[in-house]
Amino acid sequence: MIIMALKLKMRKGDKVIIITGKDKGKKGEVIKVLPTDNKVVVSGLNIAHKHVKPSKTNPQGGIIPKEMPLNISNVAHVDPKTDMPTKVGFKFLADGKKIRYAKRSGEVIDNLK
Repeated sequence: MIIMALKLKMRKGDKVIIITGKDKGKKGEVIKVLPTDNKVVVSGLNIAHKHVKPSKTNPQGGIIPKEMPLNISNVAHVDPKTDMPTKVGFKFLADGKKIRYAKRSGEVIDNLK
Protein backbone atom coordinates (compact mmCIF):
# COMPACT_ATOMS: atom_id res chain seq x y z
CA MET A 1 0.00 0.00 0.00
CA ILE A 2 1.37 3.40 -0.98
CA ILE A 3 0.77 6.30 1.41
CA MET A 4 0.73 9.64 -0.34
CA ALA A 5 1.39 12.87 1.52
CA LEU A 6 -1.28 15.53 1.09
CA LYS A 7 -0.53 19.10 0.09
CA LEU A 8 -1.13 20.89 3.37
CA LYS A 9 -1.77 24.57 3.91
CA MET A 10 0.05 24.51 7.27
CA ARG A 11 3.73 25.24 7.61
CA LYS A 12 6.20 25.33 10.46
CA GLY A 13 5.95 28.66 12.28
CA ASP A 14 2.28 29.33 11.46
CA LYS A 15 0.04 30.69 14.21
CA VAL A 16 -2.95 28.38 14.76
CA ILE A 17 -5.94 27.98 17.07
CA ILE A 18 -7.33 24.67 18.31
CA ILE A 19 -10.98 24.37 17.25
CA THR A 20 -11.92 21.12 19.01
CA GLY A 21 -10.79 18.90 21.88
CA LYS A 22 -9.47 19.53 25.38
CA ASP A 23 -7.39 22.56 24.30
CA LYS A 24 -10.22 24.21 22.32
CA GLY A 25 -9.72 27.97 21.90
CA LYS A 26 -6.01 27.96 22.76
CA LYS A 27 -3.49 29.45 20.34
CA GLY A 28 0.02 28.32 19.54
CA GLU A 29 2.68 27.98 16.87
CA VAL A 30 3.21 24.96 14.62
CA ILE A 31 6.59 23.41 15.45
CA LYS A 32 6.33 20.31 13.24
CA VAL A 33 4.19 19.20 10.29
CA LEU A 34 3.63 15.50 9.57
CA PRO A 35 2.10 15.42 6.05
CA THR A 36 2.00 11.62 5.70
CA ASP A 37 -0.04 11.34 8.92
CA ASN A 38 -2.07 14.52 8.23
CA LYS A 39 -1.03 15.91 11.64
CA VAL A 40 0.72 18.92 13.19
CA VAL A 41 2.51 19.47 16.50
CA VAL A 42 1.66 22.76 18.22
CA SER A 43 3.98 24.25 20.86
CA GLY A 44 2.61 24.08 24.39
CA LEU A 45 -0.65 22.34 23.43
CA ASN A 46 -1.95 18.75 23.49
CA ILE A 47 0.49 17.80 26.26
CA ALA A 48 0.85 14.13 27.26
CA HIS A 49 2.96 12.92 30.17
CA LYS A 50 5.46 10.23 29.15
CA HIS A 51 7.01 7.90 31.72
CA VAL A 52 10.73 7.62 30.91
CA LYS A 53 13.24 5.14 32.32
CA PRO A 54 16.62 6.43 33.44
CA SER A 55 19.19 6.39 30.61
CA LYS A 56 22.51 7.98 29.70
CA THR A 57 20.83 11.05 28.22
CA ASN A 58 18.31 11.30 31.08
CA PRO A 59 19.91 9.80 34.22
CA GLN A 60 17.03 10.70 36.50
CA GLY A 61 14.11 9.42 34.36
CA GLY A 62 10.61 10.31 35.55
CA ILE A 63 7.48 11.78 34.00
CA ILE A 64 8.16 14.18 31.13
CA PRO A 65 5.53 16.41 29.45
CA LYS A 66 5.57 16.06 25.66
CA GLU A 67 3.63 17.78 22.87
CA MET A 68 1.69 15.22 20.86
CA PRO A 69 0.47 15.55 17.24
CA LEU A 70 -3.01 16.88 16.49
CA ASN A 71 -5.04 16.06 13.42
CA ILE A 72 -4.87 18.91 10.94
CA SER A 73 -8.68 19.13 10.87
CA ASN A 74 -8.67 20.14 14.56
CA VAL A 75 -6.63 23.33 14.03
CA ALA A 76 -7.25 26.51 12.03
CA HIS A 77 -4.98 29.35 10.97
CA VAL A 78 -5.20 32.57 12.96
CA ASP A 79 -5.96 35.59 10.83
CA PRO A 80 -3.08 38.09 11.25
CA LYS A 81 -5.46 41.06 11.09
CA THR A 82 -8.53 39.99 13.11
CA ASP A 83 -6.91 37.33 15.36
CA MET A 84 -9.76 34.89 14.58
CA PRO A 85 -9.81 31.47 12.85
CA THR A 86 -9.69 31.65 9.06
CA LYS A 87 -9.41 29.49 5.99
CA VAL A 88 -6.37 29.77 3.76
CA GLY A 89 -6.32 30.47 0.04
CA PHE A 90 -3.62 30.72 -2.60
CA LYS A 91 -3.03 33.51 -5.10
CA PHE A 92 -0.28 34.59 -7.45
CA LEU A 93 1.49 37.93 -7.28
CA ALA A 94 2.38 40.00 -10.34
CA ASP A 95 5.91 38.54 -10.37
CA GLY A 96 4.48 34.98 -10.48
CA LYS A 97 5.10 34.15 -6.82
CA LYS A 98 2.47 31.91 -5.17
CA ILE A 99 1.43 33.06 -1.68
CA ARG A 100 -1.02 32.03 1.02
CA TYR A 101 -3.60 34.52 2.28
CA ALA A 102 -6.30 34.59 4.96
CA LYS A 103 -9.75 34.39 3.38
CA ARG A 104 -11.38 36.24 6.30
CA SER A 105 -9.45 39.50 5.84
CA GLY A 106 -7.41 39.01 2.66
CA GLU A 107 -4.17 39.52 4.63
CA VAL A 108 -1.05 37.71 3.37
CA ILE A 109 0.10 34.87 5.68
CA ASP A 110 3.47 34.14 4.05
CA ASN A 111 6.47 36.26 4.92
CA LEU A 112 7.50 37.92 1.68
CA LYS A 113 11.27 38.01 1.40
